[in-house]
Amino acid sequence: MNKPLLAALATLAVTGIGVAPAAASPAAPASSASSASPASPAAPAARAVSFAGTVALSNCSGSLVRLPASEDDDPALVMSNGHCLETGFPAAGEVVVDQPSSRSFGLLNASGTRVGTLRAGKIAYATMTDTDVSLYQLTSTYAQIRGSYGISPLTLDDTRPTAGTAITVVSGYWKRTYACSVDGFAYRLKEGEWTWKDSVRYTSACQTIGGTSGSPVVDNATGEVVAVNNTGNEDGGRCTDNNPCEVAEDGTVTVREGINYGQQTYQIPACFGLDNKLDLSRSGCVLPKP
Repeated sequence: MNKPLLAALATLAVTGIGVAPAAASPAAPASSASSASPASPAAPAARAVSFAGTVALSNCSGSLVRLPASEDDDPALVMSNGHCLETGFPAAGEVVVDQPSSRSFGLLNASGTRVGTLRAGKIAYATMTDTDVSLYQLTSTYAQIRGSYGISPLTLDDTRPTAGTAITVVSGYWKRTYACSVDGFAYRLKEGEWTWKDSVRYTSACQTIGGTSGSPVVDNATGEVVAVNNTGNEDGGRCTDNNPCEVAEDGTVTVREGINYGQQTYQIPACFGLDNKLDLSRSGCVLPKP
């Protein structure tokens, strides 16, 4: 995973200091981190994607998000990874629903400046089974956030992305972007005890690092969120922690050293109803249930 907790919790236990992302470099710049050349087709589009609506967690990245049917007076949602929960990694098969939380998030504007602090009221949904996502319900509405800070949420696209789509991974933690394209999809992505379905594989230009976990993956053409960044194969290991492998439908295992992945988010809107209320029994909702 792009891995805030394993090494960080070990550091916390030994030193007593606050959690910080593993593998995160203090020298990370606040500009685009794409390794694509300036002449690459994705580079101009990526510059149009800003930090507005992204958030910084204590150990990860995230984003203020709305569903296609969300209204201004709905309680706002923040999306990150399941493995970014303040309570630690959910076990395989575990689903967290409606758990109280007072977690805070630093809200960024378009240039990456922190303009305010948002506060959770609860973890509406989180899991590392089939996908790797957490959705926090905030104590403020979208209208209140816009009125206080002039920031609107990012919209979750309810359509599955396609290979070749130009994307940008936007890290609120590092105030750093990664521009590349959707290379394809992994039927199953296995990392340690966890297995994720239909994961987005990035082209090699998106060299995400620790602390980028939970970043929104934005479709450059629409500005909507199509995935949440979560992992990458660090050193060629096979299906181990920090070294996910792809498992094809016929069982063939492929290891792609240095390649990073995100989990699709188009399934999420079907699981929320009026007032941004989670309802896992809704027609079309395929998120894992407790």
